[in-house]
Amino acid sequence: MLAFNQCGKRLMTRMNASTLPQRSCLAIVLAAGEGTRMRSSTPKVLHAIGGRTLIAHVLSAATEAGGADIAVVVGPGRDDVAAAAHKLAPQAQVFEQTERLGTAHAVLAARKAIEAGADDILVMFADTPLVRPETLAQLRQALADGAAVAVLGFTPKDPSGYGRLVMDGKQLAAIVEEKDATPDQRRIGFVNGGLMALSGRHALALLDKIGNANAKSEYYLTDAVAVARDRGLIAVAIETAEDDVRGINTKAQLAETEGVLQNRLRAQAMEAGVTLVAPETVFLSSDTKLGRDVTIEPNVVFGPGVTVEDGATIRSFSHLEGAHVGRGARIGPFARLRPGAKLGTDVHIGNFVEVKASTIEDGAKANHLAYIGDARVGEGANIGAGTITCNYDGVDKHKTDIGKGAFIGTNSSLVAPVSIGDGAYIGSGSVVTKDVPGDALMFERAEPVTKPGWAARFRAAKAARKKKS
Repeated sequence: MLAFNQCGKRLMTRMNASTLPQRSCLAIVLAAGEGTRMRSSTPKVLHAIGGRTLIAHVLSAATEAGGADIAVVVGPGRDDVAAAAHKLAPQAQVFEQTERLGTAHAVLAARKAIEAGADDILVMFADTPLVRPETLAQLRQALADGAAVAVLGFTPKDPSGYGRLVMDGKQLAAIVEEKDATPDQRRIGFVNGGLMALSGRHALALLDKIGNANAKSEYYLTDAVAVARDRGLIAVAIETAEDDVRGINTKAQLAETEGVLQNRLRAQAMEAGVTLVAPETVFLSSDTKLGRDVTIEPNVVFGPGVTVEDGATIRSFSHLEGAHVGRGARIGPFARLRPGAKLGTDVHIGNFVEVKASTIEDGAKANHLAYIGDARVGEGANIGAGTITCNYDGVDKHKTDIGKGAFIGTNSSLVAPVSIGDGAYIGSGSVVTKDVPGDALMFERAEPVTKPGWAARFRAAKAARKKKS
């Protein structure tokens, strides 16, 4: 079973927290200082890509990189962000940056967590969701190798606007903002990606030494490099791909980042043996789990919490969320699986069928135009076209139980709570309000009445009234 992490990669294989020496790690996630360029009442870090909020991606990466301790720094009045952080990482400590005085000031808002004495401190930004755990592990490895500061850098096509990473051999000499850079420094293509790791042994001393003698009178985390060098400590830069440090400030950047993440997820799925007929039209969630030899046709959307077992086929224009699809099942086209849908082996859910909070057992079929909600459909049962489970009475939801091998005729309404026994047969057009025993036939139909000539007389009367008016 292929399981994605937040960046569409399997758990780290080449470099991960388990390959590092036994070192404790504190991840400080900065979720304060958000701007208004998202044009949204929702905090920036609570926007989502790949079915997961931005802060959730970052917290997941931090945890997979060995961040056993988490500190989240939020802005004033951001109880919603704090609540989301606690839900995602119950062990996390949340700190408030009451004044926006720069990135170093934000990190020091978590002073209490830093003082606990972790070996490694990762400083991350909650709006940088694509950073991979293995990239964070590289920063930690640099600390294990003796660096006091490790900075994540990248080489963009156009370095304009970025702080330049000035190297001194293999060590990082300084981070110079573009406005302060000399002409020679502006020609440097290696730039600051923002994320940083600090040795826990030196972190507070370095952070407390950072001043605010700059145009904005702010305390810049980037100055930790110069402070470390002045103290004779080692600073290094780790190069990564630009997408690892892709930040989000606008809805356009949110969409671009979603595209990058989807390409990662699709590539990983195909590498693992999943057939995507038209990859660019399939949208996966970060937690989507896909088995071997799964086939996904064009224009399929996976919401959070979906598992698809080996050999299943998801046909075009289907939408799945919170659902489990069994081995060899066939879904769609135009099917909708809502949260709580649990489909067994070789189940067929066809076009314009919706399943919600229901268990569909092995070999059962609902091939077209049906709604199955809050129900159990037994092994091998057949649900005819137009059948619905009437599960809601306006106040409460009620259960429908359909037995093994039962046959539900077309256009039937099963008014819950109701039970259909094993092998029972429901005649087409029936409204079932009482339990049906196994192997019984139940049907409900009025005696058909035919009135010859009635339609012609009706039309004539209508025309006469219209003429008079």
